[in-house]
Amino acid sequence: MKLLSRPTPLFLMLLAASLFAGCSSNQSKEGDAPAAESAPVAEAKAPATAPEKPVCKEAAKPAKSTKKSAKTTSKTAKAAAAPAEDCVPAAKSAPAAATSAAPAAQGSYNLSRNKPVTDSTKVEAGQGTMVKGLNNWEGEISGVPAASSKFTRLKIGMSQQQVMDQIGAPTDQGAYITGKAFIPFYFGSDKSRWEMVYKGQGRLIFSNQAGFGTGYYLTWVIHNANEGGYR
Repeated sequence: MKLLSRPTPLFLMLLAASLFAGCSSNQSKEGDAPAAESAPVAEAKAPATAPEKPVCKEAAKPAKSTKKSAKTTSKTAKAAAAPAEDCVPAAKSAPAAATSAAPAAQGSYNLSRNKPVTDSTKVEAGQGTMVKGLNNWEGEISGVPAASSKFTRLKIGMSQQQVMDQIGAPTDQGAYITGKAFIPFYFGSDKSRWEMVYKGQGRLIFSNQAGFGTGYYLTWVIHNANEGGYR
């Protein structure tokens, strides 16, 4: 008969408390479970969102730029080749200028600027072509040689004997002094000169050597086809 008695209030309170604690623990477990599952999902999404497309776009840009650069380099190569073709005629014209000056040269000296001489006695120094000859002798050549002139065989700096061995003896000759002979203590060359006259050819002037030497060397050639042969 005691088993069918009503439960006491204390028992009811303990039963209610145990039920409430059980429900709260189940809710906390059910709420925590999705949070634990969501973490791997977030981590799984991170690698999936890797920026593969931007990388491909950046790789494609250099490919386009290389094509453009190849086109630009081909254009610049054509532009650089254009002036080279324009320079070809200029390079070909150089030999033509050199050959045009060749016929003006007489013997081994270029006398293209010389003027013809008709009177050997009126020729002045400095009107001809200044040249450097044998053994560092400096001299001058005046006038224009005739077609059959023997003077074209001569060189400035030759001695009297060398000249006569080349073209023979003159028709007239003689010596005279220059203004340098009156300079005190001057022992250089050209204090006195020796002149040789060749009929129909012109005149040759020889200067004495420096010091006390007695030799004479060719320093001035005067081409004159109208030369009479006497001083």
